Amino acid sequence: DREGGIEIATTRPETIPGDLAIAVNPEDERYTDLIGEYVMIPVMDNKKIPIIADDYVEMDFGSGAVKITPSHDPNDFEVGARHDLGQNIIMDGKGYLNENAGAYAGLERYEAREKIIEDFEKLGFYIGKKHHHNAVGHCERCHTVIEPLISKQWFVKMAPLAKPALEEYRKGNLNIVPERFGKVYENWLENIRDWNISRQLWWGHRLPVWYSDTDDEIVISREDPSNTEGHEGKTYTQDQDTLDTWFSSALWPFSTLGWPEKTPEYEYFYPTNVLVTGYDIIFFWVIRMVFSALEQTGKLPFKDVFLNGLVRDDQGRKMSKSLGNGIDPLDIIRDYGADALRFTLVTGNTPGNDMRFYTKRVEANRNFANKLWNATRFLMMNMSDEIEDSNFDVAKLHYQDKWIISKLQKVIKSITEKIDKYEIGLAADDIYDFIWSDFCDWYIEIVKPVLYSDDVEEKTNTVKVLLYVLENILKLLHPFMPYITEEIWQALPNRKEALILASWPEYNEDLVFEKEEKATEYIENAIREIRNARSEMNIENSKKSNTLVYTKDDEVREIFEEMKGLLLNLGYSNSVEITDDEGKKDSENIAIVLDKAEIQLPLKELVDFEKELKRLQKDKKEAEGELKRAKGKLANEGFVSKAPAKLIEEEKAKVTKYEEILKTVEGQIAKVEKNL
Repeated sequence: DREGGIEIATTRPETIPGDLAIAVNPEDERYTDLIGEYVMIPVMDNKKIPIIADDYVEMDFGSGAVKITPSHDPNDFEVGARHDLGQNIIMDGKGYLNENAGAYAGLERYEAREKIIEDFEKLGFYIGKKHHHNAVGHCERCHTVIEPLISKQWFVKMAPLAKPALEEYRKGNLNIVPERFGKVYENWLENIRDWNISRQLWWGHRLPVWYSDTDDEIVISREDPSNTEGHEGKTYTQDQDTLDTWFSSALWPFSTLGWPEKTPEYEYFYPTNVLVTGYDIIFFWVIRMVFSALEQTGKLPFKDVFLNGLVRDDQGRKMSKSLGNGIDPLDIIRDYGADALRFTLVTGNTPGNDMRFYTKRVEANRNFANKLWNATRFLMMNMSDEIEDSNFDVAKLHYQDKWIISKLQKVIKSITEKIDKYEIGLAADDIYDFIWSDFCDWYIEIVKPVLYSDDVEEKTNTVKVLLYVLENILKLLHPFMPYITEEIWQALPNRKEALILASWPEYNEDLVFEKEEKATEYIENAIREIRNARSEMNIENSKKSNTLVYTKDDEVREIFEEMKGLLLNLGYSNSVEITDDEGKKDSENIAIVLDKAEIQLPLKELVDFEKELKRLQKDKKEAEGELKRAKGKLANEGFVSKAPAKLIEEEKAKVTKYEEILKTVEGQIAKVEKNL
């Protein structure tokens, strides 16, 4: 009833015949007085459609007025439902406009697009066109544009199913790890919508729905009801749709066990205890398994849900076909082994957090597997045929034996507790550190002199300790690296069953030796400090010296007396003297200060001062040169103004680095010059 019109923009002119309204934002003052009025569609014989107000419309986007086509756009469908606009389907399943499209009936959608634009031009209502970046869905097989189209589908009414699934979680009967994803679970069920389970796919479980060929009867049945009791003389055609994949997947926990029959498998395995899956399918799969199981069996399908993060590429991107950044696990396994890949995906990760995949980490874990393999070979080479088990004699254990056994008990306890709490990554870190550092780097090195000695009894007891520790290591590592651990286990003496069937290690408090553990770690630290001091002075490992230990503490003195052999073997010592005579200390020696003790290494026995001075002066010259070069770059205004920020930061880091090196070298030069 007025002059003029409303300007709209669309990327799909071919859907204009299906428009049922023009929507504007209720706060948009340009259109407030038009709300409730009608406009006419020029190319549809001036068909009238209403002007409606809806918050869906963005005032500052385009003209602020949007055409609404409920049958051909999912967002418009929602607007149409809110305003009771009804439906107007103008296109068939092959993309051709139907009789509801008026003069455009029979045209293919893109033909209709051009004809409608042409008609708008003829009528004088065409403003123009411009390029617009638009996210349009395409079929991954034929790459054609997917056309939204309303159609009849089968739905599951969700409100009655969501309620018990929500109640079970809130009662604490369902445990989600990490706990923060419980909010996702609750939010989805609180805002649940009915579930469309129809899919127009070739593959999948077909809907058990049959339509009468002669009337409107619909029969739900597993079998064809044609000419069966109650349907005599009638034939039926089955629905062509298949069930949503997640509908079928939701039945997994019980349908695989013979349900609805109460089979032995169903009785024994259902309900299960834990589901392990990715956090990205909480609502796709986890929740659907929960409500389906409660509906069909009356029981939760599992007690715990353990959610992994996603494995991303080394740049943090999700792996996808389009980016071409996916990794074939078979290629990684071929190069590094399945165990190395498994361990990489478990370590350095916490539940529910994404991780970046680096091939170098897989390589490092392959090296870890090699280290365990070589440690086993070393043990086997020192194991006589008479050794049939790992039953060592506790009375004959040395400090270092009690230390490794005690450490093992603590790592058993720690790993068990962490696995029980689903802290899988932390548990893997524990076993890695124990194997690499405590077992391989320290204990095996410590006991080598015993294994090479002529004392058969002591050697046998040590080998049994090694075997005992290795057996438990294999059990603890087996869930993470099943293949190498099983292979090693089978090679050990008297293996009557596979490792996968062996019992999990149990913490034994009687085998925790706090005193010996503390003492051994004290000596370990002393050896580490000796090695660091020698390294700073660039002293070759082949050069040994006499070692003086000064202490007035009786407990510390006892530790050094008991474990003197470790200092001799691992501390590059010819002899070890333990004294409380302060007069034996020499200010010119290398002094290593420990808790309640001091270790002195005679510098003159270890260092050729003239040769060392030349080396240090050369290092000083090189450091000065690098420092001058980096400072020169940063002082150059041309470089600073044009170079990328990253490059400037790198030069600043070099200045800091070489200043520290120069300071250290100058300190070492001063020490050497003092002794010349």
